Amino acid sequence: MFWKGPSTSLGTPALPRRNGIDGVLGRSLAGARDACARRPGTAPDRVLGAFSLIELLVVIATLSLLIAILLPALSGARHHARRTTCAAHVRQVGMAIHLYAEDFDDTIPFGPSGRPVTGSNFYTVTGSVTSLLSLEDGAPVGLGLLLKDYLSHQPTVLFCPGADQPSEAQDQLARVGSAQAQSDFYYRHASVDLLSGTPKTFHVRLSNLGRNSKGQPIAALVSDVQFLAHASLAAFQVKTRTSHQRAASNILFAAGHVKTVSNRDDRLTVNIGNAPYDALEKILDMFEVADEHR
Repeated sequence: MFWKGPSTSLGTPALPRRNGIDGVLGRSLAGARDACARRPGTAPDRVLGAFSLIELLVVIATLSLLIAILLPALSGARHHARRTTCAAHVRQVGMAIHLYAEDFDDTIPFGPSGRPVTGSNFYTVTGSVTSLLSLEDGAPVGLGLLLKDYLSHQPTVLFCPGADQPSEAQDQLARVGSAQAQSDFYYRHASVDLLSGTPKTFHVRLSNLGRNSKGQPIAALVSDVQFLAHASLAAFQVKTRTSHQRAASNILFAAGHVKTVSNRDDRLTVNIGNAPYDALEKILDMFEVADEHR
């Protein structure tokens, strides 16, 4: 005779109800599972892959620490890259000077006659050390003489990608031919630092640039601009212009090579304060310091 027990809705026979210790143990385990499922924060209630608040805070703190460590390194790498690109620009300028000298009997780019002294004319004596590309009437001067035939396809090499102020390359290049324009590099084409009068000597031959006031051979031709001026001089277009956070300057030597020279002691910085009349002398003094690094 077969025992017929209660069945489920699917017609599957239900197992007999157990009594005794087995039944009690089974009911206890089932109750524990139900309690665990209902209790917040227990394993069955947790979403797989989620973070707790403490874990999230640890991740955020770790990321913040990594950023704090990496940002200075990334910033330093960026400045180094710009300084390297600037050195490449200066080297191209040097190649253009050498090509010019080959075409013009060993002379380096020289300038037109200096103009009378005015409040806005920065080239009053022919051969004055300068960063000008053109004079007030737009006539090319200094490195500006390279633009037409030697740098026509790459005129922006006359500007430093590591300048600490916003780039003025396009604006300054647009002025050449019609107004006074400046580059981001000093050019020492005749070692003259006079505001008025007539220079006694000119040093314009690439193969024999003579000696500086210290008796050393003149070697440095082009350098990054590191120029500090009082804000009151901005009305006369005399403004602070620096490169590479003033930590270094790229210098072109007559032989054609370029060196990146440390400026952490500011020896290559021209600081005129509010006395612009000493500017040319101070720029030439800077070049004489640069001569020591040839």
